[in-house]
Amino acid sequence: MSSFKRKSSSRTQTLPGTRPSPGSNATTITSTGIPSLDDILGGGLPLSCSFVVAAPDPHSSYGELVQKTFVSQGLACKQDVLVVGSDQDALDWVNGCMWFHSSASSNPSLEEDAEDQKPADEEQKIKIAWRYEQMKQFQTTVGSTSISEDFCRTFDLTTRIPSFTIEKALKDGHLFTCNVLNTLDPTSWSESSSATQAVLLNIEDVLSQRSSKIPNTPLRICIPGLGSYAWGDLRTQDILQFLYQLRAILRRNPLACASIGLESHISTDAWGGPGWIQKLGWMCDGLITLDAFTTNPSLSTLFPSHHGLVHIHTLPSPHTLLPSSDRFSTLRGLSASVAEGGNSSGENNLAFKCTRKRLIFETMHLDVEGGVAERRTVPASSDGVLDNYNSHVSSIPVPKTGLASVEVELDPGSAAKAVPTPSPSHDDTGASVVVEAQAPKPRLKKAKKTVAFWSDRPDLYDF
Repeated sequence: MSSFKRKSSSRTQTLPGTRPSPGSNATTITSTGIPSLDDILGGGLPLSCSFVVAAPDPHSSYGELVQKTFVSQGLACKQDVLVVGSDQDALDWVNGCMWFHSSASSNPSLEEDAEDQKPADEEQKIKIAWRYEQMKQFQTTVGSTSISEDFCRTFDLTTRIPSFTIEKALKDGHLFTCNVLNTLDPTSWSESSSATQAVLLNIEDVLSQRSSKIPNTPLRICIPGLGSYAWGDLRTQDILQFLYQLRAILRRNPLACASIGLESHISTDAWGGPGWIQKLGWMCDGLITLDAFTTNPSLSTLFPSHHGLVHIHTLPSPHTLLPSSDRFSTLRGLSASVAEGGNSSGENNLAFKCTRKRLIFETMHLDVEGGVAERRTVPASSDGVLDNYNSHVSSIPVPKTGLASVEVELDPGSAAKAVPTPSPSHDDTGASVVVEAQAPKPRLKKAKKTVAFWSDRPDLYDF
């Protein structure tokens, strides 16, 4: 046996809450806190990249849930987190983030995600053939496992982050806050770009302070509510310049990533003009839109199990020509297309739903037996039929002078023949006129059929 051993460097220290990208070993990814969203991004959000979430519905807070989960995941895996407060104090916003149950030994399965949808009586189950009982159940999303618990936690929307956890993060230097109103200079309030430039300067200061920190840890930058009233009167070029400069800052700091949430009024083309969303996609590394059904009640009735659609505009692709999501995303369904040489049916339609405990991204599908909107036909009412009939009937005037013939037929056993009966009518002058009815035509009697039997062959008949 040969004693040759390959010379290798010492074991590389793994950054907390990160792992190599499945598409490229040169890329390090971190979790957003939502396993299904990580799958859409190709395993997670790459470091040195920016991710923007647009939520055009002003009556929902699904985009804010994504940002809060992003911050909670960073604090859970001991990463540095910078929160830029917009409408309220950044520290108060962090206090409203969700947390996980510390008593849980492992992450719950997909069945626990849909516990609210279980029937009250478990005996009322669909009876299927015995050969299908052991088959894997149909799944519309992906979940985390106990192996990836350090990379992505399972957070509960009903649980809030403990106050001592926030205090410890502030004391240890893992949590930084920045309020937009505090960074502005009152003398430059009239300048529309002062808010965006002040926030960028604050981000650069935090990154420069961390450069001398050993050991270095990844930094999550969370900017919820970009474009709110606290940012002043922003123009379209201000938003585009801010995203472009932020992406340049992240490229110079390979251990930092950013997640930005847009306000509802700037998340549509109605504010920025035609092609506004596409322009935003070019200024950042990743952009998705969470289009809630509250703006269209008909879609909510058609898909009662979902709360909105997911539109993918841009996905991160550092160090590669194509996003790794095209090859490794299960929900998008493009991996089969790549394996078959591009001959697949295309990308899956994606949707999201918010249960009592978590936000889930999944493939869009119809419910069993059509759901509550299943088509059912009912017989039309007789009144409606008569109304329809009368609407298509045209009345034609009948002249007063007409000949009426009355035919009387006696019983078949009677020898009497049909007797013509006079029918009175009136002429133009009003005089009574008696008109004899025409004699009926004689009816031809058909001969009765007979059947003859053959004596030698009783199974044959002769008609």
